[in-house]
Amino acid sequence: MSLTDKAIARIRELIRTGELPPGSKLPPEQKLAADLGLSRNLMREAVKSLVVARVLEIRRGDGTYVTSLQPGLLLEGLGGAVELLEGDSGALLDLLEVRRLFEPVATALAATRITEDRLAEVKQHLDAMREARNDVELLNRHDAAFHRAVISATGNETLLTLLEGISGRTLRARIWRGMVDGDASGRTLAEHEAIYAALATHDAPLAQAAALLHVSNTEGWLRDHLDSGAGTEPQS
Repeated sequence: MSLTDKAIARIRELIRTGELPPGSKLPPEQKLAADLGLSRNLMREAVKSLVVARVLEIRRGDGTYVTSLQPGLLLEGLGGAVELLEGDSGALLDLLEVRRLFEPVATALAATRITEDRLAEVKQHLDAMREARNDVELLNRHDAAFHRAVISATGNETLLTLLEGISGRTLRARIWRGMVDGDASGRTLAEHEAIYAALATHDAPLAQAAALLHVSNTEGWLRDHLDSGAGTEPQS
């Protein structure tokens, strides 16, 4: 472990133990460095790294503060990192595999927790998908919103943030699928209707099965398409 990593670890320990709780202001740089037995240069490097990680935030003219430490804040950089994988088919397939592992279980959890308001939101996006079935990009925007509403119904912000982080990349795959596969919109609607029906009856096993079928179909289609060399993903 480098000296900078050790400095980062020491500040994280202060945060983890509650000595520097969310929203608190860090002591002056010189004092904090002395308290932790670090040089001021090491302290600056550690603080910079934790600012990039969204653990700390610098308020101009005021000082450095611990953030809210909410998962949505700490993990929001995931989406940007995922977008850097653009053009890498292997990475895309890996992301779809991760989605297949997480989303069906999350959908099952949503079935046990979804409220009437959340269910109405899911239905609203499903209805919009039906109306937009001939507009691939609009259809896929509501597709993404449908899935976000479902995962939001779990009440698990960390799970939502993780799945949102990969949705940008997998959304591009769904747009691509719609552009080259004329039957995709009809199948997509049927799969989403099955997910909604399971949520409406709060049937967790059925919701998980419906979501698994949907995600697996997308992943399987894309694997076959890439293996056949039928085309490359369009840029958008």
